[in-house]
Amino acid sequence: MTFFLLGFIIIVRYLHLFYTRRIVMHPKKLSSKSMDMTTGSTWKLLLSFAVPLLIGNLFQQLYNTVDSLVVGNFVGTEALAAVGSTTSIINTMVMFFNGTSIGASVIISRHYGAHDDKKLHLAVETTIMVTFLASILFTALGIFLAPLMLRFMSTPDDVLESASVYLRIYFSGIAGLLVYNMGSAVLRAVGDTKRPLLFLCFSSILNTVLDLVFVIVFHLGIAGVAYATIISQFLSAALVLAVLTMDDGGYRLVWKDLSVDKNTLKQILSIGLPAGLQQSLTSFSNVYVQSYINYFGSACMAGWSCYTKIDQFIFLPLQSMNQAATTFVSQNIGARNIPRAKRGSLTAFYMSTAITIAMASVLWLTAGQFVAMFNQDPEVIRYGTLFIRTNSTLTFTCCATQIFSGSLRGAGDSRTPMFIMLFSYVLFRQIYLFVITQFINTPAVVGFGYPLGWMMCSLLTALFYFFGGWEKRIH
Repeated sequence: MTFFLLGFIIIVRYLHLFYTRRIVMHPKKLSSKSMDMTTGSTWKLLLSFAVPLLIGNLFQQLYNTVDSLVVGNFVGTEALAAVGSTTSIINTMVMFFNGTSIGASVIISRHYGAHDDKKLHLAVETTIMVTFLASILFTALGIFLAPLMLRFMSTPDDVLESASVYLRIYFSGIAGLLVYNMGSAVLRAVGDTKRPLLFLCFSSILNTVLDLVFVIVFHLGIAGVAYATIISQFLSAALVLAVLTMDDGGYRLVWKDLSVDKNTLKQILSIGLPAGLQQSLTSFSNVYVQSYINYFGSACMAGWSCYTKIDQFIFLPLQSMNQAATTFVSQNIGARNIPRAKRGSLTAFYMSTAITIAMASVLWLTAGQFVAMFNQDPEVIRYGTLFIRTNSTLTFTCCATQIFSGSLRGAGDSRTPMFIMLFSYVLFRQIYLFVITQFINTPAVVGFGYPLGWMMCSLLTALFYFFGGWEKRIH
């Protein structure tokens, strides 16, 4: 991890020296790619922000999906189950950091909307410095905790060894993922979604090629897909750091200014920490769901893995519009235009709901064909199709949660969404699973814990957004 991290920092530094001269000699050649969302058509701005982000999220989702496709078709059912069983463990740690990045994105968006270049610069330097420090910590925690988590989930013996290998390699290179995600959050905060998209497309294609080469040519099995993933992630991290270094905007990364400003960090954590805890604990609660699924054996585990990978693609428009709403609200609050911020939230909600219903309808009709792409085992196809048709048709119930919680975070309220989601996704869902499995313990009943949590969370989030008076507490 240290070798890769130092490597791409050195590369970016050399590029920085070259482009510093270029910017001085030709200052107009590197124009800012940011987007001011405080004026103009609401739906057009949201769409122009979300579409590149959607494509980027699509390619990012392809990382683990391609891993599953390759191992499911070229290694075996047990390997597919192993990759699927690691998802909740990886997300428990990664989502904590990604949630924290929301705080950085909100603060940077607010300073950008207020045209305060001094505070904007300070927020960027603090964000990147903290990311480097966190990368070291998360690598160590991931490598140490991963085997314990696998045992905690009662992972079957025929899956345990492969899952352990995958996780050890994955966490040894997690710094690339963290740096890319945080650097991209900085760019998205100022409205730039296109350049992170280009880098992600490149690294995702590279990941696919390396997956095939390492597994088919070098016969590295599940270790091969893990190596392919971390190599691709480090390259995308190097590219996003290069962009931040070379840009001529107020958010440009100046390496000699890297430091941690306590006041800025406090502001970031006040928003990001609750979001990080919420996302991390929600992912951790999915470890419990996985443990219930593990009870039914490797074929059911593989089917559940296929479902979760496929279902994530329906969530991509939601996640993209969530981030668009967060940035839109944050920038407009920075510009002191709360009515426009609220209009943006409602527009994002309507757009995301229509898209989600359309996608889920298509998926219901083609569920079996999608599962068969991952594995040809009839039992795996049966379980995967069952989970998709039971759960995915209710994904639209997540729209209120995603859009209104993103809007609340953009307004600086990260705690309320955290409490609502923890209650719905952790407490409510786990009570349901514990009680229902005492009487009816089937894969479909266990899987239905997901949409029940979604519906509860959306109901509570919408009630607070419309009647909680959050706009009165903005200062």
